[in-house]
Amino acid sequence: MGTVARIFREYRLLAAVLVELIVVLVLHFSGHTGAAQLVATVFVGFVILLTVIDMVKQLLRKEFGLDILAVVAMTASLAVGEYLAASIIALMLTGGEALEDYAAARAKRDLRSLLDRAPQRAHRLPGVDAPVDQAENIEIDQVEPGDVLLVRPAEVVPVDGEAIDAGSFDESSLTGESAAVAKDVGDTILSGSVNGTQAVRMRATRSAADSQYQKIITLVRQTEDQQAPIVRVADRYAMPFTAVSLLIAGLARWFSGDPVRFAEVLVLATPCPLLIAAPVAFLGGMSRASNAGIIVKGGAVLEALGSASTAAFDKTGTLTYGRPTVAAVHAVGVSEDELLAAAAAAEQFSSHVLALGVIEAAEGLDLPEARNGREVATEGVEAEVDCVAGAAGSAGSAGEAGSAGAGSVVVRVGTLDFVRDMASDASEVEFEAGQTAAYVSIGNEYAGALILNDQARDNAGQLVSELRRHGFEKVTMLTGDNPHTAQAIAAEVGIDEVHASLLPEDKVRLLHEIEPKPVIMVGDGVNDAPVLAAAGVGLAMGACGNTEASEAADVVITRDDISRVGKAVDIGRWTLAVAKSAIWIGILLSLVLMGFAFFGFIPAVVGALLQEVIDLAAIVYALRALKGPERFKV
Repeated sequence: MGTVARIFREYRLLAAVLVELIVVLVLHFSGHTGAAQLVATVFVGFVILLTVIDMVKQLLRKEFGLDILAVVAMTASLAVGEYLAASIIALMLTGGEALEDYAAARAKRDLRSLLDRAPQRAHRLPGVDAPVDQAENIEIDQVEPGDVLLVRPAEVVPVDGEAIDAGSFDESSLTGESAAVAKDVGDTILSGSVNGTQAVRMRATRSAADSQYQKIITLVRQTEDQQAPIVRVADRYAMPFTAVSLLIAGLARWFSGDPVRFAEVLVLATPCPLLIAAPVAFLGGMSRASNAGIIVKGGAVLEALGSASTAAFDKTGTLTYGRPTVAAVHAVGVSEDELLAAAAAAEQFSSHVLALGVIEAAEGLDLPEARNGREVATEGVEAEVDCVAGAAGSAGSAGEAGSAGAGSVVVRVGTLDFVRDMASDASEVEFEAGQTAAYVSIGNEYAGALILNDQARDNAGQLVSELRRHGFEKVTMLTGDNPHTAQAIAAEVGIDEVHASLLPEDKVRLLHEIEPKPVIMVGDGVNDAPVLAAAGVGLAMGACGNTEASEAADVVITRDDISRVGKAVDIGRWTLAVAKSAIWIGILLSLVLMGFAFFGFIPAVVGALLQEVIDLAAIVYALRALKGPERFKV
C-alpha cells in the first residue's frame, strides 16, 4: 500500500491514467461501451495534448523524439474506436517516468552510497594528551589543520590527516580495494576511509573542503544530473524509425483497406520508454566505475571512453611513480648544500612532484627564507630567497631589476630554457637514461643542476600493451620533461611516439592535432589541467587530491594506480555496447511485431501490451551495465 500511495503522490498523471483505465475496463466489460469510449476519448485526448506541448518544447530545443509515434498511435486508435488500446498506450507513456526512476535508482545505488556516507561531524580533542571523554562534537566545516581529532570505531574519517595512533582503515570507498589498510604513527589517513575496531587519534592536515573525500563527493554530485549523449544518439534514430513506422502503417492500411490496421501497426511502433534504456545503462556504468575507485563525470564520458582509439600520457607522476629522489648535485659557484638549500626553499612554492624530491633531499639543512613564489606550469618555479653564500654579487643585480627585495635574490628551479631566461650561461649536464635534471639559477647566475631519479610504474608497460591489444591505434607521450628522459621512459613502457619539452599550450595544440579522435589524456598535477580540460576525455590520477587536475578532468582515479585507466576504458566500452544493444533490442522487436500486425495477426489491444514487454526487456538488458567482464588484464 505504501508503494501505491507513493506512486499516486509523486506521479499524479500516471495515477490518473491508471484510474481512467480501470474505469474504462469496468464500463467496457459491463456493457457500457459508449460511456467507456467517451471517458477514454476525453482523457486520452488530454494526455495527447500534454504530450504535444512537450514535443513542441523539444522541437524548440532542436530535439526530436519518438513521442510523435505515441501521439499518432493514440489518435489513430481513438479514431477507429480502439479506445482500450489508446488507454494502454497512454499508460505506457506516463508509466515511463516511474519506470525510469526505478531503474535509475537501481543503477545509482552504489554511486549514492558515497553521498550517504559523507561525515557531517567530527570529535575534536583539546590536545594530544587530553582524555577521550573531553572530545568536543563539532561540525565538519569547523575542523582546521592542526586540530587533534578522535575517530571512534567504525566511523568515517572526517578530514585528511596524520595518524597519532596506529590503526586499521577500510579505504574501499576511495580506492575500490576492500582489504583493510594498516596505518602507523605519522602515516596519512584519507577522509572517507572507515576506522576499524579501535579508536584512534589523528591530526588534521586539511580542512573538510580540501580533503580527498569531499572532493570525491563534489565530483559525484556533478555526475548525478548529467545526461548521456547516447540519449541524443537514440533520438537520431527517431526520425528514420518514425518514417519507417508510418510507411509500414500506411501500406498496411492500403493493402488491407481497413483503417484499424493502421492503428494496429502504430501501436507497436511506440517505444517511448525504450529511450530510458540508454541513460539507465550509463548510470549503471558510472555506478560500476565508482565501485572501482573511478569517478566519471557523466554518461558523455563513458561514451567517449567506449569509442576512443588514441591515448596520450603525461610522464612524471603518471607513467612514473612521481616519487623522485636526488641522485646527484652539480654545483657551480656555490657549495652543494647551498645549492640544494636554495632550490628546496624555492620548491616549497611548487606543486610538481619533482619538488618533493628536492625538499626531502634538503632535510637537515637550514633553508633560507623564501617569499613571493610563482610556479610556471611545465617550466619551473621561482621565488625570492634570502641571499645565500656565493650569490652576493647576484643580489644587487636582481634587486636592480626589481625582481627581489633587499637582501634576497631570485632563485629559479626548472628546465634549462626556464633557467637560461635568467642565467644565459646555464649549460646542459649529462645524466643517465630515466633520470631528469632540475636546473638552478641564483640571481642572474647559473648555480648548477640537481639530477633526479623517477622510475616507471611497474604496470605502465602492461597498460600500454593492453590498450593496443584492445584496439587503440595510437599511444603517445606528451611531457614537459627533456627529450632524453622522456625517450628513456617511453622505451621502457612501450610508447614509440614522444613529444617532449612541451609547454601547456604545446600539449593542447598537439592534442587537437592528434588523430584518430576521441583522444584520452592521462595526467596529474596542476600543470596537466589545461590539457586534461582540452582532451576528448581527461583522466586525472587524483589520489593525491590535486584540485586543479580533478576539476579539469572528466574522470578522476582516486587510487594511485595507472591500471585503473584500463579499467575505466573497459567499463566505458562495455557500457556503450550495452546501451546500443538496448536501443536496437527495442527497435528490432518493434519492427518484427509490426510485421505481424501488418497482416492483422496482432489486435491493437494486444499490441499495446506487447509493446510494454518490449520496453521492459530493453531496460532490463540495460541494467547489465552494472556488471561486466574484466577484459583488460593489467
